[in-house]
Amino acid sequence: MRDRRSKWGWTTGFAAVLLIALSAPAAFAAEVKALRIWAGPEYTRAVFDVSGPLDYKLFDLADPDRIVLDLRGSTFTDDYGTPDAKGLLKAVRSGKQGPKDLRVVFDLAQGVRPKSFLLPPAEKFGYRLVLDLYPKTQPAPVKTVQAVLPAGASRNVVIMIDAGHGGDDPGAIGAAGTHEKVITLAVARELKRVIDREPGMSAMLTRDGDYFIPHKERYQKARDAKADLFVSVHADAFTKSEARGSSVWVLSPRGATSEAARWLADRENRADLVGGVSLDTRDDTLAAVLLDLSQGATMEASNAVAGQVHAAMRKVGPTHRNFVERANFMVLRSPDVPSILVETAFISNPAEEKRLNNPVERTRLAEAIVDGVRNYFRMTPPPGTLFAANAKRDRASRHIVSNGETLSVIAARHGLSVGALRTANKLAGDSVRAGDVLQIPQG
Repeated sequence: MRDRRSKWGWTTGFAAVLLIALSAPAAFAAEVKALRIWAGPEYTRAVFDVSGPLDYKLFDLADPDRIVLDLRGSTFTDDYGTPDAKGLLKAVRSGKQGPKDLRVVFDLAQGVRPKSFLLPPAEKFGYRLVLDLYPKTQPAPVKTVQAVLPAGASRNVVIMIDAGHGGDDPGAIGAAGTHEKVITLAVARELKRVIDREPGMSAMLTRDGDYFIPHKERYQKARDAKADLFVSVHADAFTKSEARGSSVWVLSPRGATSEAARWLADRENRADLVGGVSLDTRDDTLAAVLLDLSQGATMEASNAVAGQVHAAMRKVGPTHRNFVERANFMVLRSPDVPSILVETAFISNPAEEKRLNNPVERTRLAEAIVDGVRNYFRMTPPPGTLFAANAKRDRASRHIVSNGETLSVIAARHGLSVGALRTANKLAGDSVRAGDVLQIPQG
């Protein structure tokens, strides 16, 4: 480990310094406690647990592709270990660089674009140095919008399911050690399975593995897929273990206002489509009005579907509140996709933690959520969907009696015999009253 530069062939001539994070000289001496690696479909994340702020330098090398991380004035703890490589990494090597520094080399499967940042302590975590590696060559985007349908065909409603937390973010931890990120993924997968077997519905997952996705990217996935609904799945925690019950959340008005301000100020957002309209060609006043209209319709739909899901979940277990709750959750900030957040139960409650670990109970939770979602789309079917076609057919199969109408007039209007109409509605005679709803037999 004495002469790493000559052994590994590092030369500064073609080393490009990508980022230098500096802090006070007294803070440079830090211990590196652990390294964890998470591989997602879009990037690979390496996280170093460190004792405090540190001075580091990151640069890349070619032929073969490598990323080099130099940590100045730092040491490894005795129990530090190098984990197995995964994702975009072929291997990870760690060692001393001179008498006072450390060096970590990431051997790459392909060229990458690295991003790094130092996180301050938060909750149970101390300082963390995060390195995200993105492929230089991005694969062609997956087309998530449904293909053009044949004339008369109906599309499925698309529901984007978001399993909360993931990767280096475990979420809440139950009394028995259950990680929220594990439960949310299990519930999300079961929810997708139940949705996909429903006629007229299909589901997608923001993540289908143990990796972290930033909040904005979660709801952006729903927008990119042109989803009809975004459902974020979580498992609540509280300081008192007696807290129990599921809950359903929508975005607070304050959250909507702050998101609107961000959209109107951000050039990239204004070039995007909100409710099918690009804001970058509009003056500020008109753009604000268009965004407000889109957000208003989205929040109204979010409230409606949240109410249906909350009512359905009350049938399978207790709810923490008897109403839909509101908060400024980042993942609910999509301006044009109705969004709800479901806290399936309190993972901090030992009984509910046990329930969340039971596959049968997770299926009951998933089916309750789908019951609420189905009820919402039946009442408010998006145009062009199977729900809309069914609603049209249902309207065509009913007739509301108007003043002066007789059974024979109604039968003639629908090309039926009086007897067929009487039989379909189990009528003893031919008398009908205004306001009566008659079933019209089809075919």
